[in-house]
Amino acid sequence: MKARVLKIHQKDNVLVALTNLKKGESIEHNGETYTLVDDVDAKHKFFIGDMKAGDPVYMYGVLVGKIQFDVSKGGRMTTDNTKHAADPYDYRGVQYEWHAPDVSKFKNRTFNGYHRSDGRVGTANYWLFLPTVFCENRNLDVIREALHNELGYAVTDKYKSYTKYLVDAYKEGTDINTLQIADMEPDPVRRRVFKNIDGIKFLNHQGGCGGTRQDAATLGRLLAAYSDHPNVAGVTVLSLGCQNLQVQDYLGYLKERNPAFDKPLYIFEQQRSQSEEQLVAEAIRKTFAGLTEANKMERRPAPLTELCIGVKCGGSDGFSGISANPAVGYCADLVVALGGKILLAEFPELCGAEQELIDRSVDEPTARKFMHLMRSYDEMAHKVGSGFHMNPSPGNIRDGLITDAIKSTGAAKKGGTSPVADVLDYTEKVRKPGLSLVCTPGNDVEATTGKTASGSTLILFTTGLGTPTGNPVCPTIKVATNSSLAKRMKDIIDIDTGSIIEGEKTIEEMGEEILEYCIKAASGEVIPKAVQLNQDDFIPWKRGVSL
Repeated sequence: MKARVLKIHQKDNVLVALTNLKKGESIEHNGETYTLVDDVDAKHKFFIGDMKAGDPVYMYGVLVGKIQFDVSKGGRMTTDNTKHAADPYDYRGVQYEWHAPDVSKFKNRTFNGYHRSDGRVGTANYWLFLPTVFCENRNLDVIREALHNELGYAVTDKYKSYTKYLVDAYKEGTDINTLQIADMEPDPVRRRVFKNIDGIKFLNHQGGCGGTRQDAATLGRLLAAYSDHPNVAGVTVLSLGCQNLQVQDYLGYLKERNPAFDKPLYIFEQQRSQSEEQLVAEAIRKTFAGLTEANKMERRPAPLTELCIGVKCGGSDGFSGISANPAVGYCADLVVALGGKILLAEFPELCGAEQELIDRSVDEPTARKFMHLMRSYDEMAHKVGSGFHMNPSPGNIRDGLITDAIKSTGAAKKGGTSPVADVLDYTEKVRKPGLSLVCTPGNDVEATTGKTASGSTLILFTTGLGTPTGNPVCPTIKVATNSSLAKRMKDIIDIDTGSIIEGEKTIEEMGEEILEYCIKAASGEVIPKAVQLNQDDFIPWKRGVSL
């Protein structure tokens, strides 16, 4: 019989409802009986004892909140009766001992990737367009439409056809309210001109000028990081000319990041061109020539040590820390044990999990860098009237994530249990095998944008509510926390971990399945839904103003 409740850690004073529970029901767990005084929906929690104002609330074995007024045993946890709280943290000099998982079944496995001249291996082969300033966004849009349509990368053709279908029906006097997209005759499949080019990507943004010089510098380093990414074959840059982020600044950041950078790089400055038409046409011509060369590169076997996987959650729910996140965490441990790299970001969503991560750090400098970045970020958030405690969204709260510490301790499970090998500031390049912490906001797109800048070549993205988030150059794999979501939004979900909640699979079994999917995705054998839908989200972070 399927369990109805779950106690995550023996220290916890709440139980998690795995299914909808009704007021007045008697729930038995580990020899104790609890009579509910409220309805408790699945993913939400109820208290296992009478709680007094000021009492601590524990979940995942750590402090996640404080009681605001007396609550009876069997009462539901709410945003009224429980407010965020987290224990202070500091360096304690703990000698962490990690028990690595058995990776014998993955020994000597490979994936087929794109080998770059510096030894790194990409999981995809993209050509990148980027503007040094928002003034060039329109020119990028014009070029995107031309190249995507003619080279076979557009995904909007079916919607254009559907619109034409509606127009024709309207002209004929047909009731368009009855016409569904599935009723259309399928269009002929347009084949790609370049079989070894996985896409042409455009990093439209709103920066480069008008903000602070620090914002321009951060953007320059971000664009340089994307240019140097293992999944990128070549780059076309459009500049206006008078903006804060000058071309020579961008080139300086690129050289700083990779002195041996040798990819094709074409730069066009509008204020030095004869006309907009000449600028756009020349950018298209030069890029087309570059694509013909980049297309000559083919996938070749690479060891799993070359995998660099970012782990992320968004649209999280009360099951995230129970199913998808720990399953991804087990996959992360497998990758680390195999010699690969894992990137865990979203610093506002590590609030409450700090001490564990500090205790897992390989040395004191690593731990103190993490502490410095966490405290500096939280201080910046407080200066604009916010703070990590304000992180959960209305959707998070509605589905059981009542405080930031609850959300964070569940979110941290994505990183697994391996030692923290390194801590990276925003846009800093990953250099060490193992688990690295990357300073980014919790915001879905800002986090995936930053994680990719640090070098992730795949992203495992867990979600309980559903999200269309993707990334232009890093294939993003969506992992559902529950089967209901996986069935309802099957057009965007790649992996369903709901079987963990149902008691049909273990976290370890699911983690191994996730790694198998990653190997196939890294080889181009399966295409994640976000890639198929061209969900190419890119938002640079303006530090201190985003959680």
